Amino acid sequence: MPSQRKSIIPDGFLWGGAVTSFQTEGAWNEGGKGLSIVDARPIPEGHSDWKVAVDFYHRYKEDIALFKELGFTAYRTSIAWTRIFPDGEGEPNEAGLAFYDAVFDELRANGIEPVITLYHFDLPLALAKKYNGFASRKVVDLFERYARTVFARYRGKVNYWLTFNEQNLVLEQPHLWGAICPDDEDPEAFAYRVCHHVFLAHAKAVKALREIAPEAKIGGMATYLTTYPATCRPEDALANVQAKELFIDFFFDVFARGVYPRYVTNRLEKKGIRLPLEAGDEELLRTQTVDFLSFSYYQSQIVRHQEQDERIIKGLEPNPHLPKTKWGWAIDPIGLRIALKDVYARYQMPIFITENGIGLEEELNENGTVDDDERIDYMRRHIEQMKLAIEEGVEVIGYLMWGATDLLSSQGEMRKRYGVIFVNRDDQNLRDLKRYKKKSFYWFQRVIRTNGEVTHS
Repeated sequence: MPSQRKSIIPDGFLWGGAVTSFQTEGAWNEGGKGLSIVDARPIPEGHSDWKVAVDFYHRYKEDIALFKELGFTAYRTSIAWTRIFPDGEGEPNEAGLAFYDAVFDELRANGIEPVITLYHFDLPLALAKKYNGFASRKVVDLFERYARTVFARYRGKVNYWLTFNEQNLVLEQPHLWGAICPDDEDPEAFAYRVCHHVFLAHAKAVKALREIAPEAKIGGMATYLTTYPATCRPEDALANVQAKELFIDFFFDVFARGVYPRYVTNRLEKKGIRLPLEAGDEELLRTQTVDFLSFSYYQSQIVRHQEQDERIIKGLEPNPHLPKTKWGWAIDPIGLRIALKDVYARYQMPIFITENGIGLEEELNENGTVDDDERIDYMRRHIEQMKLAIEEGVEVIGYLMWGATDLLSSQGEMRKRYGVIFVNRDDQNLRDLKRYKKKSFYWFQRVIRTNGEVTHS
């Protein structure tokens, strides 16, 4: 009798989904939670706030039961800093700590490994107002205190940690770290100051975990935007290298090697920008490297040489050769394979894909489900490219789809649905928030059950 072919994906691979606290939990003012910068964010017309989201706070047992049925072995969410320290300072809030105890216990009881992000763009509002967020070293120290608090509380319950979500967005969007550039400061110098402080906070968290829970693992995370030269002109090829250096390589270099690369320090010297280095900073970064590298992957773009461009990351454009989602995101499964091969070739470290998915407009059909073949095709093609990268020698330890349940987008859109589980609400109407399994639920269940061997629909 012929032996059954073993999946190329290793045993113990982490299959699951990923969300944030603010896009799923709701209960924005319950359990002693304070306000975050998300709660104060202006809501675009026709979108929603995050006060209820998809009500995971009250429905987590129901959702986790669905995740178990799906076959998840991992689930990524974030801790809301303001549930632990409502104003970012003061004493820890026991009700908030107890909530995450309950969630992590429920996940573990259902055979699901919690993968927990410390910070997902939801700084306590009080720290933004009082200190200008991560523009201040005071907030670096407060972040370390928060990290130490949750590491000690959840030792033995959480074995995989991420420090900051998509940390490489900090140069272009420091406001996501609660930092607004003063009128009298150069915006690029300000962005690098915030960037440096976030690196220090990341390294302090790594150090804290090593001391408190050395058996746990911690990674640095970026969003990986695969880029290609717009043409075969050497100028475009060079522009592509330079864009990738600043947007991708810089962050992984510090996560994995612990030093600022020369292509960054030389650039800053040329521009007359001085990093706010203090005694001990470089030693901290050098000694606190990560256990694994992590990224979200959704799309690719092209890079064209630009002499005049006010952005720090210059020349990015949509790729005219690729299909796009309704929100203009290019669909490029091969780009994921390129990303995996590139990161592994540079660092030879385990890679954790902690976000991948597609936003679609959907409603329930007459059978109480959603025939989301477009999502199945998107995920299937990306998983197949991941498998090819593994066959080529890349060490991938997990794949987390973005969403699992539908959730509010980062801009408060419910109509942009990512999940394999439909949540019955829209942008303005909460409806009954009931959960329904989409066609992709059963497809992904089969993928997980066969450890990625069966991906056809």
